[in-house]
Amino acid sequence: MKVILLKDVKSLGKKGDIVEVSNGYARNSLLPKKFAAEVTSDNLNDLKLQKQNDEKIAAEKKKSAKEMAEKLESISVEGQLKIGDGGRSFGSISSKELAELLKKQHDIDIDKKKIVLKDPIKAIGQYKIEVKLHPEVTGILKVNVSEEK
Repeated sequence: MKVILLKDVKSLGKKGDIVEVSNGYARNSLLPKKFAAEVTSDNLNDLKLQKQNDEKIAAEKKKSAKEMAEKLESISVEGQLKIGDGGRSFGSISSKELAELLKKQHDIDIDKKKIVLKDPIKAIGQYKIEVKLHPEVTGILKVNVSEEK
């Protein structure tokens, strides 16, 4: 029996795949648990419409990520560190603090997990930080770190 998977099934495939399974497995397990639906013209049409909708949504997300990347490249964030004797810094600026500064200074809300920062910023200067906005889109955020007075 051919079925359309409505959810990911470990040994069969991913959501939206059309697979051939035994009649018993389909009737006793997949169909009652709503993991699959029989292949009919209506179900195939629904699947086709769902895939088109998913592609449209993915394209819109990618477009908005590109727009955000352009916006990030046109701005810079100002941060401050306390500096003691000998030029040593007290504390650092982490990705969480960068996200808070971006929200406060430019009203842009970005998740701290999207900011790619290998080590916290511990020195005064200018930095270019990568921001992963989408699996295919990466933006660059300019950060100016100055001494706190």
